[in-house]
Parts: sequence; structure tokens; C-alpha cells
Amino acid sequence: MGWSKLKQDEVAVRRTALLKLRREGVRYDDPRIEALGYASPNAARRDLTRALEAHRDEEAAEVSIYRQQENERLDALLEAAWPRATQPSPVFDKEGNIVGEELDMRAIDTVLRLMDRRAKLNGLDMPAKTEVTGANGGPLQMSQAGDAELEAIMNAGPDPAPNLEGAPGEQPGDGSG
Repeated sequence: MGWSKLKQDEVAVRRTALLKLRREGVRYDDPRIEALGYASPNAARRDLTRALEAHRDEEAAEVSIYRQQENERLDALLEAAWPRATQPSPVFDKEGNIVGEELDMRAIDTVLRLMDRRAKLNGLDMPAKTEVTGANGGPLQMSQAGDAELEAIMNAGPDPAPNLEGAPGEQPGDGSG
């Protein structure tokens, strides 16, 4: 049996307050989060995860409905443009005599753009290859950092002065690492 409307509202209010505090950077073990009625920091963490998962499911359902509607619209447009793009039409001279047949190039372009839009909408194209590099186009330096180090980097501003010499204990150009 599901929750009562009152219980659902209480949970929504508590989760909204939790989300607000977390956006402000309040830690799960802060007394303000405990004051919301959570038995432990882990209980608050689990509740926030449940709220985010529920939102993700709703969002995925809406995206699916939108994608279906867009595909139906593209189907209708493609159906209208397809005959002109695939069946040659007569070409007339100045006197009105048929001198040949040709495909409608504008209709072909329209069909190709519709097909391109469908491929993008449904994720049919291969993803573009991207490469992430470190300073001066060199290899990206990866390392594990503690909470204090991450916080210092985040608070350093737009340029946290990267270590241009490489990882600790590494000499420039010695090929270690």
C-alpha cells in the first residue's frame, strides 16, 4: 500500500529542504540536516539518492514521449517530401514541351535534413571523437586527491596554477609516470 497524501507531502518538504542545504554545501553530518528528521547522515544520503532517482525516471519518461512526438512529426514531413525527392518530374522547355525528367534537388535536400534530424534525435550517428589533453597539449595528469586538496582547487579561482612539472617525484622529460 502506498503512502498517504500527508506522508508524501511531508517527504517532499523534507527532501526540498535537504536539497537546498546540500546545494549550499552543507555536509550530511551537519545538525541542520539532522534537524530535518534523518536518523543518520547515511539516511539523508539515501533519501537524497531516492529523490534524484525518482526525478531521473520522470525525466526519462518525458524525454521518451517528446522523442516519440518528434519522430511522428518527422514521419509526416518525410512522407510529404519523399515522392518529390525520389520520383522524377517532367522538365519543360519554353514552349511547354517535355524535354526530360529530373529529381527535385530541393526535395532531396529536405529529405536529407529530415533524416539527419532523426539520426540526431535518436542518437544514431557515431559520437564525435574527442581528445582531452593537459597543459600545452601534453598528456592529462591524473591523480587522486583528498577532500582538502579538492576544496583548495575549487576555491583557487579560474586558474588553480597547475603543476607544469608533472606529478610529484617526476622530473620533466624523464619519461616516468
